[in-house]
Amino acid sequence: MAGAEEPAGRQSELEPVVSLVDVLEEDEELENEACAVLGGSDSEKCSYSQGSVKRQALYACSTCTPEGEEPAGICLACSYECHGSHKLFELYTKRNFRCDCGNSKFKNLECKLFPDKAKINSGNKYNDNFFGLYCICKRPYPDPEDEIPDEMIQCIVCEDWFHGRHLGAIPPESGDFQEMVCQACMKRCSFLWAYAAQLAVTKVTTEDDGLVLNVDGVGDQEVIKTENGAHQDNALEEDVPEHGKAIVKEVKAEQTNEPCTSSSSESDLQKAFQNQHLNTESQSGCKLEELKAKQFIKKDTATYWPLNWRSKLCTCKDCMKMYGDLDVLFLTDEYDTVLAYENKGKVDQAADRRDPLMDTLNSMNRVQQVELICEYNDLKTELKDYLKRFADEGTLSF
Repeated sequence: MAGAEEPAGRQSELEPVVSLVDVLEEDEELENEACAVLGGSDSEKCSYSQGSVKRQALYACSTCTPEGEEPAGICLACSYECHGSHKLFELYTKRNFRCDCGNSKFKNLECKLFPDKAKINSGNKYNDNFFGLYCICKRPYPDPEDEIPDEMIQCIVCEDWFHGRHLGAIPPESGDFQEMVCQACMKRCSFLWAYAAQLAVTKVTTEDDGLVLNVDGVGDQEVIKTENGAHQDNALEEDVPEHGKAIVKEVKAEQTNEPCTSSSSESDLQKAFQNQHLNTESQSGCKLEELKAKQFIKKDTATYWPLNWRSKLCTCKDCMKMYGDLDVLFLTDEYDTVLAYENKGKVDQAADRRDPLMDTLNSMNRVQQVELICEYNDLKTELKDYLKRFADEGTLSF
């Protein structure tokens, strides 16, 4: 008997025991992830009729548009109906995109769901993702040749995906930031550096090495420090405009009659200039100009941003024009975020889920409803008692 029990005990050590609760929790987690990515997109109707959709799940078909051909993107419904047996690249979500399925980019395929499409969607934007290549390294994901474990993070401006190790700055813990702007987009949208000093998850301060914008926001300069750590006055005075130099000279004149250290005089000098500049800009009502009046750093790195950081962006007339010129007006749209899209998907999915028991009850009269509820409760009690025996014996597993 002892010999018979030993192999069974050894087998139970080798085989992991997964409870029914674990299976149900894992299944629910996977379902929630699917709802987040796909829930905001229609799985039955081609999205072409909606025009350029604010945000939707997209795919690229390597079978129909391989590398070397023109890039094209297809909606969720077309990925099922028109490209079900094809090799697809999952692009997660993209903004302001209109389904290409069956248009002139597809030589031998007609869309089954919406065949009457224009030859081309001129408003669509494409990148290497549509050929299954990502990041500045232009590698596929998953990459069979890459043995380094690393997560991919999507830039919310260009919407390309990047390895964390290729962003120039170590990403914070995934739960600590909501969005990322890559290095190239930070260079193109350099105004974001003024906001990064105040809002970014890993704040970019003037204590780091890099280029620091002077207090007038005119140009870049290296941080110049004396031996005791104070910035040199001549570096400050050289780069300020004429009205700024007047303030500098005025403050210096006041200081000639008072003994003070070089560090304290420089501090008073900067405060006087910045206060004067802030007072001027606060009257214009532009948040960006107020931030530019302060010293901040520019680095060749990506930046990481917290939840709702976009609501802090200035929306004055001049800034809105700048966003339009840079083609980043979407930064001011709270519904543009991936989080907003995912939340919409979860809400839509929850609304679509119907309780079969409640549907059955609603179709019955009062007497039938009471009888069914009583029978349901009896069944639930009996099933609970039955399963409790196995739980008490420790033999309930999956």
